[in-house]
Amino acid sequence: MSKYQHIKEEAYAANMQLPELGLVLFTFGNASAVDRNLAAFAIKPSGVPYAELSPDKMVILDYDAKVIEGDLRPSSDTKTHAVLYKEWDKIGGIVHTHSTYGTSWAQAIKDVPIFGTTHADHLTVDIPCAPPMKDEYIEGDYEHMTGYQIIDCLKERGLSYEEVEMILVGSHAPFSWGKTVAKAVYNSAVCEECARMAFLTLQVNPKAARLKDTLINKHYQRKHGKDAYYGQ
Repeated sequence: MSKYQHIKEEAYAANMQLPELGLVLFTFGNASAVDRNLAAFAIKPSGVPYAELSPDKMVILDYDAKVIEGDLRPSSDTKTHAVLYKEWDKIGGIVHTHSTYGTSWAQAIKDVPIFGTTHADHLTVDIPCAPPMKDEYIEGDYEHMTGYQIIDCLKERGLSYEEVEMILVGSHAPFSWGKTVAKAVYNSAVCEECARMAFLTLQVNPKAARLKDTLINKHYQRKHGKDAYYGQ
């Protein structure tokens, strides 16, 4: 058995959740799982329908996006995953989708506003949308630079990747991450649901106000603060 079997299994399970959660159509998305001790990650192969996936079809790569193990070509977004794993050493998994509402906000190049407590349970800020990529980067090492597009957006806004675990890439689509790939999948679903709720809120009331700070802080801290009391 491959020494990478465990991350193949994790990546496979995460990828299979994406269509189940309604986050992808056809082959529009990918998930990866990393083993920090092995300095390697497993990712979905490019263009393979979800119904045809298996753990053994996952591709193993290093942080420079060089294939270590696998017969199939890795996801076209592999270099983006590699950059994030290389630069952010506390993440254990990454998910990229073209989910409907998240992608719509990304195409509009708009942050997803924090209107309600569902959003505040997960973030104290709007879901950020990174600005569109410069032409020279698009024409160069596009997927590699997408990783830095994400990193630079958080850095410029003074946001921590450990607290803000989702982003919209302007003109493109959402990415999410987490301490595990299971958490990255969860965050991907949260991102889509918050984007959907924000869109619907603006349909009901185009002048809807941002959630007030006291509610933002209360909901975030009761779940993530030092005196958190949500859950068992």
